Amino acid sequence: MTPIAWLVVALVVVAAIAVFLWGRRQGRLPAPDEPAKLPTAGEGAAPTAEAKKPAELPSAERLATQPTAEAGAQPAGVEAKGEGSAERTRDVSALKKGLAQTRTGWMQRLLSVFAGRKEIDPALLDDIEETLLTGDVGTATTKRFIDGLKARLDRKELADASKVWDALKADALTILDVGAPAFGSRATAKPFVILMVGVNGAGKTTTIAKLASRYHAEGKKVLLAAGDTFRAAAVAQLEMWGQRLEVPVHKGKENAKPGAVVYEAVARGVAEGADVIIADTAGRLQTKAPLMEELRKIREACGKASPGAPHEVLLVLDATTGQNAISQAREFRETLDLTGVVLTKLDGTAKGGVILAVADEFKLPVRFVGVGEKSEDLREFDARDFVEALFARDADDAN
Repeated sequence: MTPIAWLVVALVVVAAIAVFLWGRRQGRLPAPDEPAKLPTAGEGAAPTAEAKKPAELPSAERLATQPTAEAGAQPAGVEAKGEGSAERTRDVSALKKGLAQTRTGWMQRLLSVFAGRKEIDPALLDDIEETLLTGDVGTATTKRFIDGLKARLDRKELADASKVWDALKADALTILDVGAPAFGSRATAKPFVILMVGVNGAGKTTTIAKLASRYHAEGKKVLLAAGDTFRAAAVAQLEMWGQRLEVPVHKGKENAKPGAVVYEAVARGVAEGADVIIADTAGRLQTKAPLMEELRKIREACGKASPGAPHEVLLVLDATTGQNAISQAREFRETLDLTGVVLTKLDGTAKGGVILAVADEFKLPVRFVGVGEKSEDLREFDARDFVEALFARDADDAN
């Protein structure tokens, strides 16, 4: 080749290299070892710094410092346990069945008060007041309901009967939702100790068995303490349940003091690594001062065996006893630092309003409600689900 030809070839090569390098800098050509990519929809604009940075997951610390949502609001991306929730629908449906007597009794009478009412007047409030009183809601709590309705009437917020019904429903939810900490949250280390108290016949031993069954089914190591040493039959009954559930029962020697038995049981649970200890106590009458004093000693014994115990002190009340349950709650609360209530036999009463009276007067959270004989019929209490079931109308059932 002539020198001129070589010069032309060199110039072409240099020009090709220059074009290639220029294209690389502009992002229009792939790297030698990188396959070319087809443009996707929306591509073309230069990516921002945020787009290049991978999404950062919020840490627990960041979430804790974020402002909370307004009351009643749900966090973004979290489905409320409400409309559209199949699980909640099942819960409410089961509660409706359990509350059948109350719903067809006292609540049906309350609903009938609204029949044919074309206007909201003081006479309607009088009828509502009477019906609430006959449902074991209690004088003080009934007054709270009526005062709330009167205030809304003055603000002209009750245009029709449905608004009154909704107002009663909203006030019931406010009463039952006492803002208590989650059940068991006071237990920061094992074992979780629950002390059960209540009068004879309230369903205390059966409730203990149902709770033990629940925890046992969850894989927890459960120990029962036979603290009712005044009745041999009570110890035998608890032992029977223990055998059925395959849960150990700690019982003391004959004529042992209740406090000593419970102390031994908690100490045993600590030594054996129990997850949950449920202690029975004598079904004493709340009017017997010496027996109530014995409860204080049992509580102290729990704390000596395991600091901080008992973590929950549950008062078991029989819903069929009506206003007598109020006096029981009052006396037991004066003796013990109650942390909650278990309301049994709600399926056996046509009233059931006592649950509102107890929550309103004592600001005690209802932890469980019994709406049947089966183990699963001891239901963890959810105020919203309960109110939905209690105030459900025939039209709601049809949906």
